[in-house]
Amino acid sequence: MKPTSPIKCYRPFAVATLALVLTATVAWAQESTSATNIQPGTSHTLDELMAEALEKNPELRFYEAEIAAAKAGRKTAGLFANPELNGGIGRKRVTGGGLSAEGVAWSVSVVQPFEWPGRIGLRKAIANHDIELAQLGYERFKIALAGRVRSLAYGLFAAQEKSIAATDVAERFRALREVLVQRDPAGLTPLLETRVIEATELNAHRKASDALLATQAALMELNRLRGVAPETHLAVSQTQLAFRPTEDTSALLAMARTNNFELKVRAGELAQQGFRAALARNERIPTISVGPTISEESVTNDHERIIGVGLSLPPPLWNRNKGVIEASAARQIQAEVSFDVTERDILRRVIEAALTYETKLREMAKWRPDSVEHFREAAEIADRHYRLGAVPVSTYVELQKQYLEAVEGLLDTKNEALEAAAQLELLTGVRLPFSITRQNKEPK
Repeated sequence: MKPTSPIKCYRPFAVATLALVLTATVAWAQESTSATNIQPGTSHTLDELMAEALEKNPELRFYEAEIAAAKAGRKTAGLFANPELNGGIGRKRVTGGGLSAEGVAWSVSVVQPFEWPGRIGLRKAIANHDIELAQLGYERFKIALAGRVRSLAYGLFAAQEKSIAATDVAERFRALREVLVQRDPAGLTPLLETRVIEATELNAHRKASDALLATQAALMELNRLRGVAPETHLAVSQTQLAFRPTEDTSALLAMARTNNFELKVRAGELAQQGFRAALARNERIPTISVGPTISEESVTNDHERIIGVGLSLPPPLWNRNKGVIEASAARQIQAEVSFDVTERDILRRVIEAALTYETKLREMAKWRPDSVEHFREAAEIADRHYRLGAVPVSTYVELQKQYLEAVEGLLDTKNEALEAAAQLELLTGVRLPFSITRQNKEPK
């Protein structure tokens, strides 16, 4: 048999080693690539962000704890006072006729305080209104939170769109300026055109920077309401808003009188203050304590035991609760005034919000659905034809400016209408939103 060559012996080992090294290298490369390809944020819809905020907002726990505390107070208000245990022990000495005797004397009594009829019922009524007020605060916060998140999310989307449009215009001016500088044209007119383009480019960059700052501000506020870290990145999906017409102003005012949370709170406080005033008048009569009592005295062979019923009633001689009654009556007057003032303010705010909402709807009705797209196409056409010399610089610059203003105007109008809609929803307490979102399948 021929001897085996050393090279042939080590070849399978070398091949296996090389395969292991290549496998490890590929795995490391894939891990590094996957680590670098992690997206800093994901795209969310307005409804998703609103649902997340309603689930994770940290302030919701405050209102939930307020409701729990009010319910605990309701349990306490319905309880009787604890019985009182009194006792005493001592030494008794009896003398008479030259004789004396000593013994032990002790006494024990248990008394139960009894409130005057109706007093516990008034305290329960006050505690029930505390629960109602806490629940109203919770519901009001949820509606306000939902409207605020929708406005911030759309504001974030609008700022992103403004930043993209302003950056596109600025880059268009920058490329054109570089071309004009390379040509080095002679004469005053080309020089002035170049300066106009440079100035417009700077303004476009400034608008892009302002939009970027607005994006960051909206993002941090939105993250705070979502209960996540301020630096968490996210993008809002391409969003189309649809608004429904408002009811008649008189109908909105009627809904506000019936459903407004602030008015419900003021009405609850007014009713609660009436119960407090009645409780203060009831507390003029002191609490009666009744219970069994037993006492025993033992002296030598003489034992004496007394069993009876004790009664305690502090006479209202100096404290007739007059100060508390007067203070409760004054606070009841304050509650009535506060309800009237709040109602007038709510009705005024409803009229203002309805007027703003209707005005923004009329303004948006004048826009064509593809107005922004037409302005964008016109700006691109002007850029191409200006390079060919077919469009003057004034027309070119004006079209770029109008494109930016059209984008800003439409987005701002929709955002203002959305804020007015959220304000109307909060003021009137309606569950059907004045605005709905329509999401495109492909995010922009």
